[in-house]
Amino acid sequence: MAKEDYYDLLGVQKGASAAEIKKAYRKKAMQHHPDKNQGNKESETKFKKINEAYDILKDPQKKAAYDQFGHSAFQNGTGASAGAGGFGGFGGMGGGDFSGFGDIFGDIFSDMMGGGRGARQEQKSRGSDLRYDVDLTLEEAYEGLKKDIDIYSFVECDRCSGSGAEKDSKVETCSTCHGRGTVQMRQGFFSVQQPCPHCHGKGTIITNPCKKCHGDGRVKKHRSLSVSIPAGVGHGTKIRLSGEGEAGKNKGVSGDLYIFINMLKHNVFERDGLDLHCKVPIKFTKAILGGGVDIPLINGKTVELKVPEGTQSGQVFRLKGYGMPRMRSSVYGNLYVELSVETPVKLNKKQKDLIKEFEKISEKNSPLSSAFFKKNKK
Repeated sequence: MAKEDYYDLLGVQKGASAAEIKKAYRKKAMQHHPDKNQGNKESETKFKKINEAYDILKDPQKKAAYDQFGHSAFQNGTGASAGAGGFGGFGGMGGGDFSGFGDIFGDIFSDMMGGGRGARQEQKSRGSDLRYDVDLTLEEAYEGLKKDIDIYSFVECDRCSGSGAEKDSKVETCSTCHGRGTVQMRQGFFSVQQPCPHCHGKGTIITNPCKKCHGDGRVKKHRSLSVSIPAGVGHGTKIRLSGEGEAGKNKGVSGDLYIFINMLKHNVFERDGLDLHCKVPIKFTKAILGGGVDIPLINGKTVELKVPEGTQSGQVFRLKGYGMPRMRSSVYGNLYVELSVETPVKLNKKQKDLIKEFEKISEKNSPLSSAFFKKNKK
């Protein structure tokens, strides 16, 4: 009798990927597993056939041979032997090469059985990353600076150098798991891995724990760091300090420290990327006659702005290169100055008389207001 096509047995197309083949096999194997179909000879036979098919199709070399020559590629003793033998006891396999079967069902039932291949814990584990928020003024962000910070975190125990054991005491290999950190647990037909209950997945036993860290290898401690903050940082800038996070367990590598920049509000300047904006009041006489105005800069200096005659309130001038620096660059943004013409207050009689006289002879010197009211009349 001709053997069934392996692809048909698993319910996949010939060009199916390894992941699709694996998924189809899991579904079929669950459906026809002997533990779910006790006494059903048809399911038992089907289960052996689909396992034989998967044994061929999961192996790239066997699969290539099967795709080219079909079942004849595995005749004369060179083929898969998964179909041989029978079943005995509670799900016990008799005969046959079911290589890879345990791996498949270890994945399927890892959650159900409380373990699986993923349950194994490595002896060394990386330390946690840390976050530290730094408030900066705009002046500090402009210049860049070194900032001293204090953090409280796990560090390697200086008494035992991270081993967790007292000096001259032994760190023994766990006799239960023989250093693997996991133990095999039989669950009926299946065999799954779980963290060793004796060493809790470490693989070693400390006979005389360190009196300072109590065997953990780490202690919590305050430590000071000097952080270099480059010029040009902005709100939300993140600076990574590699290895300055928490110490890892069992001499594992340390995590990283991330510095997050929070910019404080400035009372003169507003920032927009690399550009700065400020509003500067000027006397109305300066706006009328023009002249120089000293503009404050973020570095504490001033620069003179040449105000032209007849400058209007709200007019904006650009001072190129007087903005914020780009991080780790020689490029600077611009400073945008909005002039606000100040109206005089609390005038004496003489000042009022002069203003009235000026108004009489200045009707043609206010084109904007004249044009506005003419439009209104129309």
